[in-house]
Amino acid sequence: MTLLAHATCIALRSRGRSSVRTWRAALLRGPSGAGKSDLALRLIEAGARLVADDQTRIVRKGRVLFAAAPIAIAGLIEVRGIGIMKLARSQWASRAPLSLLVDLVPADRIERLPELAEEAVLGVNLPVLALAPFEISAVAKLQLALAQISTA
Repeated sequence: MTLLAHATCIALRSRGRSSVRTWRAALLRGPSGAGKSDLALRLIEAGARLVADDQTRIVRKGRVLFAAAPIAIAGLIEVRGIGIMKLARSQWASRAPLSLLVDLVPADRIERLPELAEEAVLGVNLPVLALAPFEISAVAKLQLALAQISTA
């Protein structure tokens, strides 16, 4: 089962149930101009790796979803005002297990203490986080959310 999503995907290292650090992917969703690539750039600067920008291929293998870029755009990211940039090989990943859906929304649409939300993707339930991408704390919030999911 495969799905092509209009979304940007990044992978972060997080501690799983064991003490081993593994790469976990978060799918950044929102309309054009919502801040997907901008947030991805800031996450890459903080040590994350780009999986895909603007289009993400999601494949289900058993009960696990894997995210990857279509071959033609692997390692490429759109930097608004500059253009399409090729990242260094150390800044992108060819694929990563998808662990979190992130809906990029204006800050006034985020609940202070939200209930846990989930959404099925290709028959696999994933947690959903609403995030204001242009807040200074957006990178830290996404890292905290992914760490919490990885240890649950």
